Amino acid sequence: MAKVYHLDLDKKSIRGARIVLLPGDPERSGLIADEIAKVYGGRAERLASKREFFTHVARCDGLNVLVTSTGIGGPSASIAVDELARLGVRTFIRVGTTGAIQKDIKAGDVVITTGAVRLDGASTHYAPLEYPAVADFTVVNALIAGARKAGIKWHAGVTASSDTFYPGEERGDSFRNYVIKRLQGSAAEWRNLHVLNYEMESATILTMTASMGLMGGCITGVVNRAGGRAISEKNLRLGERNAVMAAVRALGDLTGR
Repeated sequence: MAKVYHLDLDKKSIRGARIVLLPGDPERSGLIADEIAKVYGGRAERLASKREFFTHVARCDGLNVLVTSTGIGGPSASIAVDELARLGVRTFIRVGTTGAIQKDIKAGDVVITTGAVRLDGASTHYAPLEYPAVADFTVVNALIAGARKAGIKWHAGVTASSDTFYPGEERGDSFRNYVIKRLQGSAAEWRNLHVLNYEMESATILTMTASMGLMGGCITGVVNRAGGRAISEKNLRLGERNAVMAAVRALGDLTGR
């Protein structure tokens, strides 16, 4: 099989990997691979880098695990999932950062998504809106176990997954400092419906994996409260680190070793 177009990978290059962790940030790809190697005594290596898609491989309990960055948002995430599935990957876990909606969720906590509110557009190209964006039960349980092993406070529940960072999350710090009428009050509505957080990729990834018979999940580290103050460097690093630590420790349950 020739290399897939965007990821610049082929079946041989991924070395039999069936699990991938999906950060948004390309720089986070190498950091996660290094953490896998550190925890499981393996070795990390970069396989490819093209556009926003940086892929590393690391050994986990004798098996290879991929880490591929998706960039920001559903459209680019859908490309990564689609092309990796063609290469034989079957378990997809988003590892990112998030803004909390509920007041009891603090910076540094992690949110494990069980289902996503589909505020995106990309997922509608894979399944109609009536189709739920749900995480795989086995993946959710592994992520919970990973958070417990890492000693990190976790919350499991529904995520609002928006195509846009500013109006979709009802932020007022954009260029126009304006949110269209349809989205005004949306954060309060999601809060009252017990939605936990905002992020930008889970609706696409979970719709794709569920509808294709694949395994999908999402874990995100909390870096601020939606609609609140700007994200501090300290909270960004804390949320990022905790999500990575929990996701990496979840791999032991998923590899079956």
